[in-house]
Amino acid sequence: MIADQLGLHVSTVSRVLHAKPGEGLRAASSPTVERVRRLADELGYQRNPHAMSLRTQRSNLIGVLVPRLSDVVLATIYEGIEEAAAEHGLSTFVTNTRDVPEVQRARTEMVLGRRVDGMIFGDAHSDSGFLDEVAARGVPFVLVNRRAGGHPAVVCDDYLGGRMVAEHLLEQGHRDVAVVAGEPYASTGVDRTGGFADRFREAGLPIPEHRIVHSRFDAQGGRAGTERLLASGPLPSAVFVVNDFGAIGTIGALRDHGLRVGADIAVVGFNDTPLAAELPVPLTTVRSPMREMGRRGLRQLVRVLAGEQGESELLRPELIVRASSDPARYERLMAKVGG
Repeated sequence: MIADQLGLHVSTVSRVLHAKPGEGLRAASSPTVERVRRLADELGYQRNPHAMSLRTQRSNLIGVLVPRLSDVVLATIYEGIEEAAAEHGLSTFVTNTRDVPEVQRARTEMVLGRRVDGMIFGDAHSDSGFLDEVAARGVPFVLVNRRAGGHPAVVCDDYLGGRMVAEHLLEQGHRDVAVVAGEPYASTGVDRTGGFADRFREAGLPIPEHRIVHSRFDAQGGRAGTERLLASGPLPSAVFVVNDFGAIGTIGALRDHGLRVGADIAVVGFNDTPLAAELPVPLTTVRSPMREMGRRGLRQLVRVLAGEQGESELLRPELIVRASSDPARYERLMAKVGG
């Protein structure tokens, strides 16, 4: 239509409309370029991504794998990925793997079957064998939230976050502590627990093995892990749960045993999900930059797609102290509730 109205060859119009900003157009004079672009604007012309992909062999599509999108942490990370993708003219789609290796393999094949330009894995297991296979096939990818092997990953500095929690509890006078440590195959739980345990060890207070229990990353897992802790010996004075939803399960288990969080026992979570501040006793937690993690992960993948070397990034966490681990805040809360 544009070529007919302007009396130009179709190839000339195509080069003008598909040229990148600043790209030279040897076959078209400046007045011609202006005429084509002005008429395209008047007609409301938009580039067809599918047609472009046929010409460039790029789909402009990114596949994302996460354990479960019902988890607000993973959903927020994906929102960051999607936002950054839109800024780079890319589209994304996400699929859940439930942290099951067989499902991860099957979903990866499904994603690759859709001719994606690259992938972002949010479900990496510490055993990086599968990801090594994907890399050997020449698939461009980046990890977010979890790290594995030497693959480029954008993650929160989980080890530092664990140390921050330990430092806070040590300052509060806690000496007998326990950890609900999450799944042993995920770097998030491993690193958070490692930073926490190392800081207590440095303080001359190594944490006994029976005080560290592994569980799923959800409220049911937190409850089950806490029940095992309570059955294993005397009550610790504080529990570090490596994610907020697990901490909610811990709080429920403690409540059922007649224990008051913030008074009888301190509880600390991780991630600072929106619910953490709204609990009856607000939860002390470590704020991880979830959305920024997704945004930076997408930007790293764009670099990889451009032929550059992907780089791992550690994003700094922030300790958010609330009444669940701070006696002064707890007393003020109780006074307000009583008043």
